[in-house]
Amino acid sequence: MPLPSTPRPRRYDALSRRHPELAQAYEGLVAACQEAGPLPPHEIALLKVAVSIGRGSSRSVHAHARKALEAGVAPDTLRHLVLVSLPTIGLPATLDALKWVDECIDERDQASALVPA
Repeated sequence: MPLPSTPRPRRYDALSRRHPELAQAYEGLVAACQEAGPLPPHEIALLKVAVSIGRGSSRSVHAHARKALEAGVAPDTLRHLVLVSLPTIGLPATLDALKWVDECIDERDQASALVPA
């Protein structure tokens, strides 16, 4: 089962328009990787957040944290994932990652507040 899809970044949209064959091949690779083993979507989402944190990529952490939230990962689970990385990546990188994850959680909470109950 594929992960939920969040809106694509504008740069990806531009690449897709210029080179649709590359975008299609990339999306096929993503799907094949997700389906290659037994991990459920929420675990794949957590793994991608963890890899992004280790890489120190703000853009990637934001994108994958959003997808993890859409896959049903609880905000406290995302925050715990960041805290577990502390001994490996150090305090400054952990504080950055917490900021990025909290931005995604806040963004989701603000969007939820706008939806009538």
